[in-house]
Amino acid sequence: MIRHTLAAAALLFATPALAQSQADLDARYDRALAAGYKALFLCGALNSDARHVRDAASIEEWELTGVYSALDPIVRTLEHRLEYGTDTSLDYVAVDWSETMPARVAVAHAMTGCSLLPIGADAPTTEEPRSMPIDRVGDESVYPLSRRIVRRVDEVARGAMGGGYGADARTTAVLVRQGDVTLGEAFAPGFDANLPQRTWSVAKSMAATLVGVAVRRGEVTVEASAGLGLSESDPRRAITIDQLLRMASGRYSDTPGSRTDPLYLGGTTVGESALGWPLINPPGSTFRYANNDTLAAVVAISPGFAEHPPAELFNFLGMHQTVAETDWQGDYILSSQVWTTAADLARFGQLYLNDGVWRGTRVLPEGWVDYVSTPSGPQPGGALGYGAGWWLMNNSEGIPADTIAAQGNRGQYVVVVPSRDVVIVRRGEDPDGGSGFDIVAFTRDVLAALPQ
Repeated sequence: MIRHTLAAAALLFATPALAQSQADLDARYDRALAAGYKALFLCGALNSDARHVRDAASIEEWELTGVYSALDPIVRTLEHRLEYGTDTSLDYVAVDWSETMPARVAVAHAMTGCSLLPIGADAPTTEEPRSMPIDRVGDESVYPLSRRIVRRVDEVARGAMGGGYGADARTTAVLVRQGDVTLGEAFAPGFDANLPQRTWSVAKSMAATLVGVAVRRGEVTVEASAGLGLSESDPRRAITIDQLLRMASGRYSDTPGSRTDPLYLGGTTVGESALGWPLINPPGSTFRYANNDTLAAVVAISPGFAEHPPAELFNFLGMHQTVAETDWQGDYILSSQVWTTAADLARFGQLYLNDGVWRGTRVLPEGWVDYVSTPSGPQPGGALGYGAGWWLMNNSEGIPADTIAAQGNRGQYVVVVPSRDVVIVRRGEDPDGGSGFDIVAFTRDVLAALPQ
């Protein structure tokens, strides 16, 4: 034992250490993250597209252009490889980024989309097919979307495709629905209502919905502790599921907003990245929008996923092209990492117009829509309020106060207006740091064009 230790020490001193400055480390880390970003988005987009409409060039044009400013110039220079299994389904995507480290790898799994392996992990060697089986591609028999185009509404929808609601906004799909009927729609070339894109933080509203389903089944209550902390004496044990849904845990997070790079791009796990942050404010006292709170709320209901995975709810709602992805250890990343279509998001919004009832079956607890749309926690302080996993347009002129919105990075929106029986879906790939898409103005114009 001593001889081994001395030999290791001799080798250490015989090999000169190469010191790296912080700038060098950051540049190397950005390159690893950019490779992870590219691998995961190529894998997710291709794997969720059961009709095989997309190709790598399309994904690079839309999803891989205009990404985070530090990563954008790197992403487009990195070479990728698409690996297919024995049944010709996508197996994994690898992106080279370093001469001394393995490629970044995103692996396709059955039913749970793609997961990003940690930096430094080797590509899988198994030939077992891992792509997601979709049995009812294009089958709308469970919940067809009726269509009756109204010219004035359709004109507003098509107006979203230009720069009227954001100088550099890049809209890919718009659906305007009232009374469970599509009255206006518009799509970028190559896109339609059934082409999956990533939800980004629209997934947070889906996570809140899954919490509601768990409440309906009697598995949890929102007033209960979310189980954070290492013991009953840990002050984080006082944080409730409700406070997590309202972004009011009081915990610190290293970045505000929706950046969780170690998890989203680095291949760490939900358990590593989201659960251990310390308290800096009393639970329920402050608002801080952070992915970690939503992720912790999902972990709190995760024991029920063995019997009732998210796919069960999506299938029941007719959202057959919606895929909730996981980290490489199997925990759902329901703060952002879901792939779905504009049509499926319209179905999702309709559940809330139906007060949580679907085809005669109560899916969400009675009063759940009121619960998520009530600003009972600390508020963000901007033009929009925040409920439980949903943004609130309760202070916007020309928009009914009961309007709620699921919102995600790069311009993903599902706006639900119960008093007008309206769902608005807007998908986009808006560039990071750009003008964005003015969803408040667009919603106002849509409502003005709709029949009263």
